[in-house]
Amino acid sequence: MKKFLLLVLSLTMLLACIACAAGDSDWNYVKKKGKLIIGYTDYAPMNYTDENGNFTGFDTELAIAVCKKLGVEPEFVEIIWDTKEVELNSKAIDCIWNGLTITPERQEMMEITKPYVKNAQVVLMKKGAAYNGTESLIGKTVVAEQGSAGEDVINDDENLKQANYVPKTLQTDCLLELKAGTADAAVLDLTLAKTMTGKDTSYEDIEIVDHLAEENYGVAFRKGSDICEKVNKIFDELVKDGTMAALAEKYGLELAE
Repeated sequence: MKKFLLLVLSLTMLLACIACAAGDSDWNYVKKKGKLIIGYTDYAPMNYTDENGNFTGFDTELAIAVCKKLGVEPEFVEIIWDTKEVELNSKAIDCIWNGLTITPERQEMMEITKPYVKNAQVVLMKKGAAYNGTESLIGKTVVAEQGSAGEDVINDDENLKQANYVPKTLQTDCLLELKAGTADAAVLDLTLAKTMTGKDTSYEDIEIVDHLAEENYGVAFRKGSDICEKVNKIFDELVKDGTMAALAEKYGLELAE
């Protein structure tokens, strides 16, 4: 009888723990608030303010569409990219939705959706600058966004390790340095580079000279978050109905396979 009572008590405690965990799930937390707080940085064409003062972008529009299907309001909060994981885990934001490169290290720390957009890391320089592979940048000043995939590429490349690397807060800051001549090269996301350089842009004299690494973007949630799988299912729906393809065409992006 005593063993039976202990078993019943143990089962009761187990069920209580399960119920508690369910009640404290990430989705229930967000649903109770009625909004999904989305961490972003100013990064065209993913999240940015256009020439008319409208906040827009591929990720911006996609997040709004997903939130509509989830039944919650999107709230966009600008963050510092280098402290994005801290802000996520402290619940200052509920997700990082801003062209986040999927890496094994990030997948260990966060719950990340399936890939949805292709990207690459590219080297940018002023037109006419001499470039013959990354060895051309040994001893030169190279910039990238702190905490970005570009920074990882610099740290992993044997030649770029020998450059004078200067981390910047934003990828757009890197373009400013390059234009001003205070940096010789920048390692940035292809998606941003294609949008912000070339004809009819503020950086017509800057061009892509090399592709270093191909990658995919995903949306990051807190580790173990049950929202991630919900978003994955909605991504499938938006691919099937053509919404994702239309957004990719609008912003000049290529969807992940």
